[in-house]
Amino acid sequence: MKLGTRRRTLLALGAAAPVVAALGACGNKPGAADGATAWGLTGGAEEAMRASFEAWNKDNPDNEITAEYFANDAYKEKIRTAIGSGNAPTLVFGWAGATLADYVANDQVVDVTESTSALTDRLLPSVAQVGMVDGKVYAVPNNQSQPVVLYHNNDVLEAAGTQIPTTWTELLAAVEALKGADVIPIALAGQSVWPELMWISYLADRVGGDAAFQRVLDGEAGAWSHPDMVRAAQMITELVEAGAFGDGFASVVADAGADHALVSTGKAAMILQGSWIYPEFLTNAPDLVASGGLRFSTFPVVEDGAGDPTAIVGNPANYWSITASSSEDDQATAADYLSEAVYDDAHIDSLLAIGAVPPVAGLEDRIAEEEDPEFLDFTYAMVRDAASFELSWDQAIPAEQAQELLNNLSRLFLGELSAEEFAAAMDATL
Repeated sequence: MKLGTRRRTLLALGAAAPVVAALGACGNKPGAADGATAWGLTGGAEEAMRASFEAWNKDNPDNEITAEYFANDAYKEKIRTAIGSGNAPTLVFGWAGATLADYVANDQVVDVTESTSALTDRLLPSVAQVGMVDGKVYAVPNNQSQPVVLYHNNDVLEAAGTQIPTTWTELLAAVEALKGADVIPIALAGQSVWPELMWISYLADRVGGDAAFQRVLDGEAGAWSHPDMVRAAQMITELVEAGAFGDGFASVVADAGADHALVSTGKAAMILQGSWIYPEFLTNAPDLVASGGLRFSTFPVVEDGAGDPTAIVGNPANYWSITASSSEDDQATAADYLSEAVYDDAHIDSLLAIGAVPPVAGLEDRIAEEEDPEFLDFTYAMVRDAASFELSWDQAIPAEQAQELLNNLSRLFLGELSAEEFAAAMDATL
């Protein structure tokens, strides 16, 4: 389905009022808010998203958008059910990848190529492309580029007599030193499982380059049992057995921010997490940030690996899609919002103010004017200069495979599967 621009004449002509009412009614479910709706995530850039909707609603009182916010894990389950039952909001928050392709294949979201061209023309091409399926735009970014970053509490590292690791060998040495200092070397939200994906994604890329995961995407038989994938899994086992994540990582939950709180409070030295948690460091650990104690770096190089050290993994951004089950009028309201309000000057300013860098071209000078530009410039350059930007694996592959990946990866981290057993279990999903 293709979405064009709002037919404003319907709103201006009294004779057309019954038509507008009918259009609005067909998209609303019992108990739902009148007009367009949106579901987003709590935490991260939620503050900037709220401000964007509030500004839109103030300027467009006849076309307001009602937004609700959910924790990450709860949202994923809720939106899966809502999309399948035709009860989804007008604006769907997502990660693109296989999920977006599935939405498109089932006519659950609309083509916004024409209606959002003013926005997509301003985006970094690599990020805009992620929202396309078969050359048409079905999703546009709504927040910051989100490379996965290795954060460090430098005060803890120095106290343990070690430093920010730049290679795999240095990482193992840092783990040993930090264990000797009675701190958790690396915080990990194992109960949430999805943060564990960041480790195997980076390790597979550093060992085997882009080809390691591309074999999986291509459905190549035995892709998970390729030596590069097996070695990446073995390296995870090596980290776990070395005590890199402490003894209680399996009970730590990411949605509650318990993982990065360990770093903020000095109980852990490092965390591999998305750039989306930096605003929470600003809010919850301002003294650590202001003192320069919070540092950040790219993922360490595997010395004999084939991967490009500038390659990154994560989410190019989060994305808005417009649901086909919404009324035509609500779809038009949503399209106008995307074209006019997403990444307008106020939205960009609100994102930069919380340490979030939007994927808009030509922001270098604007970033330099920020009060604390270091992290912003770091992540913007990561995205701009990356040899590749690999989408989070659980978003890149079909949902059924993704769930099996999470299940088997959790068992790998818990020591219930060897690297070879993990690979064999995943090969069975291809």
